[in-house]
Amino acid sequence: MEKHKFITEYELRSSPKVLFPYISTASGLEQWFAEKVTVLPDHRFDFQWDGNSHVARQTAHRLNKAVRYEFEDESNPEADTNFVEMRLEVSDLTQSTYLRIVDYSQTMDEEELSSLWNGLMDSLKEIVGS
Repeated sequence: MEKHKFITEYELRSSPKVLFPYISTASGLEQWFAEKVTVLPDHRFDFQWDGNSHVARQTAHRLNKAVRYEFEDESNPEADTNFVEMRLEVSDLTQSTYLRIVDYSQTMDEEELSSLWNGLMDSLKEIVGS
């Protein structure tokens, strides 16, 4: 199945140090990203949406900078895996913090992905007071 890379960026009025736990820990992700998040052995996370479990391995973790979750496909371990990468960047010019999202999946509908991430970011902004 063909994959699509969706990239978007959001300005958040908060420091990377404050934001990082919301993108890198189960308790932080559970507040805005997924209904339930459970930490599993070997840097794996079980994300639950609509009662469905999606296991992902945290393949990148740079403190106060970035995380990447690669979703496991048990039916085809050799497959090109879906992933979500979240990267915090600070503008040298404005000192604003930006959360850059890379969503690599089968979802081809840019409008749907944009709407999904806009809703998630609204939740995150409300939590951090941005």
